[in-house]
Amino acid sequence: MTWLVPDSLWWDGRLRRGEALRGGVTAAAGDLPAGDQRLRLPGTVLPGLGDAHVHSALVDLATLHAGGVAWAWDLGGEPGAVAAVAARHPWLRFAGPFLTAPGGYPGDRAWAPAGSCRAIGSAAEAAEAVAEAHTGGATLIKVTAHTGGPVPAPATMAAAVEAAHARGLPVVVHAEGPGTVAAAYDSGADLLAHTPWTEELDAGLVRSCAGRMTWISTLDIHGYGTPTPGRAVALANLRRFLEYGGKVRYGTDLGNGPLPPAINAREIGALQEAGLAPADVLAAMTEPGRPELSWIPGGLDLEPDRLAGSLATARVLGPEVRPRQAG
Repeated sequence: MTWLVPDSLWWDGRLRRGEALRGGVTAAAGDLPAGDQRLRLPGTVLPGLGDAHVHSALVDLATLHAGGVAWAWDLGGEPGAVAAVAARHPWLRFAGPFLTAPGGYPGDRAWAPAGSCRAIGSAAEAAEAVAEAHTGGATLIKVTAHTGGPVPAPATMAAAVEAAHARGLPVVVHAEGPGTVAAAYDSGADLLAHTPWTEELDAGLVRSCAGRMTWISTLDIHGYGTPTPGRAVALANLRRFLEYGGKVRYGTDLGNGPLPPAINAREIGALQEAGLAPADVLAAMTEPGRPELSWIPGGLDLEPDRLAGSLATARVLGPEVRPRQAG
């Protein structure tokens, strides 16, 4: 058997030294059976670091992968094109089209590729759209509720969630504008595509969301490093959500403005501003059970003021990385 022996290993929520890794199994490097091959690698190996909100039609995935993102979720695009991209990049999980009210967001946006929106004007249409997305390979469902235009009726959104859950698919909602977070929660949806930023939410609603939903962070889209009112509101909502025990996933909405096609140190810093400790940031960036691995050549630095910079140097551990035979 061949074991990878890095200088250090971030696994199961702690930094380990003197341990080896093989297929997700760890063992003390000194206890490996005689004859087993040991491949030594400098730096730190850890579960794959991912981005839970990208749009593959708006970003080059090869560049993203080279920038250290081991896996990603595509949260809306033209279903045939996204499926074709995912076939070439099996680390990409995708939602298929945006399910939206007739005439609703983002069908009126120039950045939305033709065919990327699927109108759902009734419960029957919602169930049909979910079935189509699933048949096309989607393992997530994305619904949009944006008060700048038509929004799915409560019964329609609930039908989409029910149809998705019947197929074992989680539902992500783009909630933007008054009442949309409550609508997403009431529908039974599992995740919000963004930390809410248009208004500070009622404490009771935040507490309810924390008990059942996951929020995807996307904090850096508000100003891209420059403080904005939207960023401040999002941080306030996320702090309260976390205080109530809510779960957040690292996600950037890559394709939306000048975001780095890589691990985003600013997004990580914003998560820390919201109250996440280094171990919590790593939990937000990793997904249990995925096969991908990441590698930090200079070693993982868990000091809070250096964490973001350290993670930004991560690379996907792939065939181009050549460990050396241990002496």
